[in-house]
Amino acid sequence: MDGWSGRIDPSITGDARRWHQVVQPAAANGLAGVAMLGFACDEGIRRNGGRVGAAAGPVALRSMLSNLPVLNETPLYDAGNVACTDGDLEGAQLRYAGQMSQLLDAGHLPVGLGGGHEIAFATYQGLAQHLLHGQKAGHPSRVAIINLDAHFDLRKQAQGSSGTPFLQAIEHAAQHGLALEYFCLGVSASANTRQLFNTADAHSVYYRHDDELTLLSLSQQLEQMQSRLDSVDVIYLSICLDVLPAAMAPGVSAPSARGMPMEVIEPLLAAIAATGKVAVVDVAELSPPFDRDNSTARVAARLIHRVTHAIQRANEV
Repeated sequence: MDGWSGRIDPSITGDARRWHQVVQPAAANGLAGVAMLGFACDEGIRRNGGRVGAAAGPVALRSMLSNLPVLNETPLYDAGNVACTDGDLEGAQLRYAGQMSQLLDAGHLPVGLGGGHEIAFATYQGLAQHLLHGQKAGHPSRVAIINLDAHFDLRKQAQGSSGTPFLQAIEHAAQHGLALEYFCLGVSASANTRQLFNTADAHSVYYRHDDELTLLSLSQQLEQMQSRLDSVDVIYLSICLDVLPAAMAPGVSAPSARGMPMEVIEPLLAAIAATGKVAVVDVAELSPPFDRDNSTARVAARLIHRVTHAIQRANEV
C-alpha cells in the first residue's frame, strides 16, 4: 500500500502502535472498521477555474495519517484510489461511488481522501446507492449533508465541477425520492455571489457565515444545529480545507481570507460525531503543490484522526 510508513516506537508498558502499523488492504468479509478511499482528481477544480494540484492529495494525506497513534481496536483499511486521468470526471465519480457503496454495505465508516471537492458528488452518489437499496427493503432514511466550507458549491453549470456537487446532490435526491437537507457551515460572504446565496435560500439550505461561528456564539450555534439534526437519520460529513484560515491551510485550491479556527471547527466536528448518525466522511481540496511544510496535510490528518475516533465512540454507546 502506497504512502503508509513511519516511525515505530518501542512498546514497554502499553500500546505504542501508529496507523501505518495497523492499516491493511480492504478485503471482502473483513470486520467493520474505518476504510479510507482516495479520489485522486482535480478535474473538477480545472473545470471550475481553480488552481489544480489536488490529485496529489490522497498520497499526502496517507503520509500524514501514518504516524498518528492508534486510539482503539477498530480495524483500519485502505481501499486504494480512484483516479481521474482522462478528463472523464463523471466516470471517475461513478467508479468511486460504486466502491463507496460497497464499503457502506460492508458496515465500514468510509473516509474519502481528496482530491478536489468534486469528491462530494461521488461520495453522495455512493451513499445514495447504499440508502436507496435499503429503502427498497422498507427502510427510508432522512439524510443531512453537513459541509464545512467557505463556499456553497451550489453552482449551476453545464458540466459538473468542484463548484457544483451539492446542487447535484440536491437535484439527484429530489429525482430519486431521497429526503435530503444541506447544511453549509463557515460560508464566506466575500467568496460567494448573490446568486449562490439565492440558490441556497431557494433550496432551504441551513448555513452559517464564518464570522457567525465564533467561540462566543458556539454554544448557541451548536444547540440550533443539533435541534435540526434530531429528525435526521444519516449524516454525510464533508470537510473542505479552505474553511480554515489561509495561514493554517495554505495548500488548497482557493485559500480563505478569514476562515474558521480549529478552536471552532473541532467542537463542531465533535458535536456532529456525537449524534451517532455519521455514515461517511470526506476531506477535500488538499493541494500539496501549494502546501508549506505539509501544514495543510497535517491539519487534515488531525481532523480525520479526531472525527473518526469520535464517531467510533458515539457508535459504541
